[in-house]
Amino acid sequence: MNTPRIRVGIDVGGTFTDAVAVDATTLELLGQIKVPTSHHHEDGVAHGIVEALDRLLEQTGCAPADVAFLAHGTTQATNALLEGDVATVGLIGIGTGPAAVLTRRLASFGKLELAPGKRLPLTYAHVTDPQDTAGVRRAVEELKGEGAQVLVASQPFSVDRPEGEQAVLDTARPYGLPMTAAHEITSLYGLHKRTRTAVVNAAILPRMLATADLVDASITKAGVTAPLMVMRCDGGVMALDEMRRRPLLTVLSGPAAGVAGALMQERVSEGVFLETGGTSTDISVVRRGKVAVRHATILGKTSYLSALDVRTVGVGGGSMVRIGGGRVTGVGPRSAHIAGLPYACFASPDQLRDAKVDTVRPMEGDPADYAVIDAAGGRFAVTMTCAANALGRVPEGDFARCDPESARAAIAPLAAHLGTDVATAATRILDAGIAQVKTVVDAMIRDYRLDKDTAILVGGGGGAASVTPHLARTSGMEGRIARHNEVISPIGVALALVREQVERIVPGATQEQILAVRAEAERAVVAQGAAAEGVEVEVTVDPQTNTVRAVATGATELRTQDRSHRADDTERLRAAAASLKTDPAAVHVLAGTAAHTVYGTETHRRLRPTRRPIRIVDVDGVVRHHAADAHVETTTVAGAPEVLARLVGESTSYGDGGVRAPALRLLLGSRIADLSGILDPQPLLALARSELRARAADEPVVAVLEVRS
Repeated sequence: MNTPRIRVGIDVGGTFTDAVAVDATTLELLGQIKVPTSHHHEDGVAHGIVEALDRLLEQTGCAPADVAFLAHGTTQATNALLEGDVATVGLIGIGTGPAAVLTRRLASFGKLELAPGKRLPLTYAHVTDPQDTAGVRRAVEELKGEGAQVLVASQPFSVDRPEGEQAVLDTARPYGLPMTAAHEITSLYGLHKRTRTAVVNAAILPRMLATADLVDASITKAGVTAPLMVMRCDGGVMALDEMRRRPLLTVLSGPAAGVAGALMQERVSEGVFLETGGTSTDISVVRRGKVAVRHATILGKTSYLSALDVRTVGVGGGSMVRIGGGRVTGVGPRSAHIAGLPYACFASPDQLRDAKVDTVRPMEGDPADYAVIDAAGGRFAVTMTCAANALGRVPEGDFARCDPESARAAIAPLAAHLGTDVATAATRILDAGIAQVKTVVDAMIRDYRLDKDTAILVGGGGGAASVTPHLARTSGMEGRIARHNEVISPIGVALALVREQVERIVPGATQEQILAVRAEAERAVVAQGAAAEGVEVEVTVDPQTNTVRAVATGATELRTQDRSHRADDTERLRAAAASLKTDPAAVHVLAGTAAHTVYGTETHRRLRPTRRPIRIVDVDGVVRHHAADAHVETTTVAGAPEVLARLVGESTSYGDGGVRAPALRLLLGSRIADLSGILDPQPLLALARSELRARAADEPVVAVLEVRS
């Protein structure tokens, strides 16, 4: 029997390193391995990565040559910053006159606090002329003498004129230190923020380079020929060489792996992803099939690092219950893991004999109101997982499922203490824990303007069953636990797409400049191994900040999923009708391609215009896009320029807020080209023409337009 080609995802956590093998064709999970993270090995976390890979190949019966894709996510960069384990940065400021005043102020970055009592180790030197090689050498030698292990060059307006920073690095190269220029990290204006982002990147550069080299050498030695990719903080992956240049992109990448799994495996198009561990829940948003990102806050300051917008709540599967005055007063933030106690629900009924409720301080300084059970088998913590199991919320086969009898026995002493029954006590526990999560979920739904009627809750992580099912019940939203939820993060790493984001500040950007930024992003992902024919690029132009942003994504190889499970016409119609919240008889097919079908209906309200909501459903029966009111028209590649010019002209609004072209999406072949980020009609039409380029003249094109208010 032939072994399948596999995609391998490895997630390096603080305690364990999880690895999964996914069939490269069907995307089904073939194997999973958990090994302790090797922080203290001489090769560091690289040793655990290789050990996990070896055991995974042995488990699946695959050879190194069968690995088609290999990626890993790591908390190493995040931990380095949190723990203050960073290199001393030598910052070279460049400039004369007023520019010198600006750059000399950058020396204040040495006051950045990494951890309590630990500041960013930074030493500063100044050069007035970057072409003065003797002066640059003196600056480098001065910095080396003060302990600099990595160099950063920064000059005002280097985004437009990078020659000065580059000249400094060229002169410094023979000294053998890792180095970077501020303009290489971000192309956005703002000397202070740009340099701070570059300095933080440089602080973790030596450590990350060492790990990258060890992992690369070990993987090559193991016989894997697939290029090694690394998880980014925005939900994509990047080539190892790119990580060597910008390791800061791996900071905060842990939560990004989980939401990438929700996107790719669960095919979520609109909703909230909750990754629940033992102590906390990371909450993030998927909107119109894309993760929500924003500029991250690092060391208490905003940066130019685009990262997943993730908000963390101190409630997880192991969160302990707090009581007082005969009632449940709260849940968490302390967990059974921190207290060093086993979960009561995983004890046997015999171990729970003669149980009595007591309260403790899990750690010095904590309030003494955390409930524990002292029983025949010892002391146990009452947790969210105990309550979820007692109510039957944890499905068969779930990582956190236990014997229902044990779960009820675990809650019974607390129920008696509260003067109620087991079901009521368990519900009160979950209510208290969910309250904190619900507050954040509601805020994110408002922030991203999700439709609460159509958005879904998806739970991942080993503690998913303790949070997501009860939250769905109490909020009235649809909810489900992701398949293989306990390894959703490494699955996300295995399935993630190559991603690159290019940002430029271009006042009054012309269509040629917008297309140039788009092309740069596309070239970047292709250079990292993405198949050119499958690259998708989303372009956004923000007229308020004059920012042109292009986000390109692509697979390292074109994947063809097993079609045996594809939805039929009836299933797709039902999915659309359920999302539209109407009878299937009132839903009609408006247009379609081989990969997507557009369904629509009409809603009539008194004294208001008729609305035509639509849903775009893919061949798996998953709703990939929805709009409250849209116009749909089918044409061909040859006829599209004329049709789109007419549609955009008819739908563009003009007012005090400026010109606002419609939000346009094109269904082309197997994908949805999202052009909704462009407000100006002419650049919008130019981007549409670029999407049509190199396609057959008779290929069908479906245009979906939403008029902006």
